[in-house]
Amino acid sequence: MATMSIGKAWEEAVAFVSREKSLLFPVALLFVALPGLILQEMTPPDLAKWNPTATTMPQVPGSFWAAMMLTVIIIWFGSLTLFALALRPGISVGEALRLSIARLPVLLGTALVVAGFLAGAVIAATLVVTALSLVAKPLGATLALLLGAGVVAVTIFASVRLLLLNPVVIDGTEGVMASLRHGWALTRGHFWRLLGFVLVLTLLSAIVGGAAQSVFGVVGTLVGGQSGGRLIGEVAAAAVSTVVQVYMLVMLARLYRQAEAG
Repeated sequence: MATMSIGKAWEEAVAFVSREKSLLFPVALLFVALPGLILQEMTPPDLAKWNPTATTMPQVPGSFWAAMMLTVIIIWFGSLTLFALALRPGISVGEALRLSIARLPVLLGTALVVAGFLAGAVIAATLVVTALSLVAKPLGATLALLLGAGVVAVTIFASVRLLLLNPVVIDGTEGVMASLRHGWALTRGHFWRLLGFVLVLTLLSAIVGGAAQSVFGVVGTLVGGQSGGRLIGEVAAAAVSTVVQVYMLVMLARLYRQAEAG
């Protein structure tokens, strides 16, 4: 099993981002931050206020779901481009974009396979819970709660174990299933370290993004009113969160190299 050092990856990421920031940040802002911000502005108010624990979901036009899928694809494309820049020293932005276009179908294929597996597991578990509930009705609520917890746990586990999938896809020539096996194998024995890494950076992104949104939102409100303040705050939060994401992606590229070297 390869040694994986978060500290070493951080040091290398700081040096790389400092040296290549003129390439990384424009790509991140154009293909990661901007699509997410546009989708956020397109989100229907009822959906934005919706509580996932509610029994019914508000009516949402199909155009929004189509826009959401397109946004996800663009962001994945942007992340592949950033990984290409981080993994192949000397590559130009144009070359990284072309490589990302060529490898994007593989990444989409892996997403479909994983989504299909999770959906199948949920359907199977739901059928079991339903059958048991018919036999012992008082257990229905408890079993449903356990099912929900199990789905969340499996999703988190799979997400962490496939954390190096993007660099695997962009750095190699393997197909869908081979890329999934490769990415899964690279994280074997590193689950808790990678989970901690994701949690820390997610928390950091939320804190600095929220702080930026609050500060710039207040300034924007003084200048352009409530709507202007909200927009300026969201732009600031997206920009700050994008900076954190760039460092995270470069660190993942370094962790991938460590795992490959082992």
